[in-house]
Amino acid sequence: MIVRPVRSSDLPALMALAQSTGTGLTTLPANEERLSHRVSWAEKAFSGEAERADADYLFVMENDDGEVVGISAVAGAVGKREPWYNFRVGLTVSASQELGIHREIPTLFLANDLTGHSELCSLFLHADHRSGLNGRLLSKARFMFIAEFRDLFGDKVIAEMRGMSDADGRSPFWESLGRHFFTMEFSRADYLTGLGNKAFIAELMPKFPLYTCFLTEEAQAVIGRVHPHTEPALAMLKGEGFSYQGYVDIFDAGPAIEVQTDKIRAVADSQLLILSIGTPGDEAVPYLMHNRKRGDCRITAAPARVASGTLVVDALTAKRLQLTAGSQVRAVPLSARDAQN
Repeated sequence: MIVRPVRSSDLPALMALAQSTGTGLTTLPANEERLSHRVSWAEKAFSGEAERADADYLFVMENDDGEVVGISAVAGAVGKREPWYNFRVGLTVSASQELGIHREIPTLFLANDLTGHSELCSLFLHADHRSGLNGRLLSKARFMFIAEFRDLFGDKVIAEMRGMSDADGRSPFWESLGRHFFTMEFSRADYLTGLGNKAFIAELMPKFPLYTCFLTEEAQAVIGRVHPHTEPALAMLKGEGFSYQGYVDIFDAGPAIEVQTDKIRAVADSQLLILSIGTPGDEAVPYLMHNRKRGDCRITAAPARVASGTLVVDALTAKRLQLTAGSQVRAVPLSARDAQN
């Protein structure tokens, strides 16, 4: 498998992927016009024709047969063109010494605090290919691109994780809060934000603090929690240094996690090595590898070992990267656990 920049010829494959994602992936709507527009902007971003506020680095995962089986992306800066909303979870204290009452009530504040940060988004891998190194490669490939082209991204990277919803796409948080202001199904609001229609959020969402005690117990219980299907992705990002700092999605209350860009493990620990083609051997561990190109970027994950300033890989890995022996490559162990082996 390799991860590479999206091309306009990938549009039919992207539509097929978008139609299979279900509710919850707002940045990949099954809308051909929107996807076509996004692919066009991604091509501009990779060619250096887009400002950071507009840059959308959209990647696809491709197998050796040329089939597109997954997608992931990183945005240069959120909220610079369209408002970026989250709820900040705060605390309101009500107390009376005379009555012997002390109440601490979690409170939701509509905020634009995450504006300007880079964002991981649109991660989706076809169910038939969720095995081996594929999921980690598709997600972490973005860190290799960030490390190589650090000046294209902000000082923080965020990721909005999918919140809790049932098999029918029903969100307890939405049913208890959002529906009262938007009078539409969660899936419809989710779809509209994916199309870039976010103005209605500012027009309809209350600006005053919201006391969570007025929500149903079911809604309160899901604030800051991820969907069960998203738990592996959350654990993976936490392993790279991401953490929850009290911001949640305004629709399903899923957590927005964040990290200082330079403290992402794969960014901080990546190094430039000379590629050597041979037999990695029994000491090999999975490595992420980037061919250091932008428009022709290719990233893969495979067993490799470092020896005397070189990265030893097999011939197939070098072919996937479109590199020859003696080329420079950016590499990092696929996980902190691999680095310790």
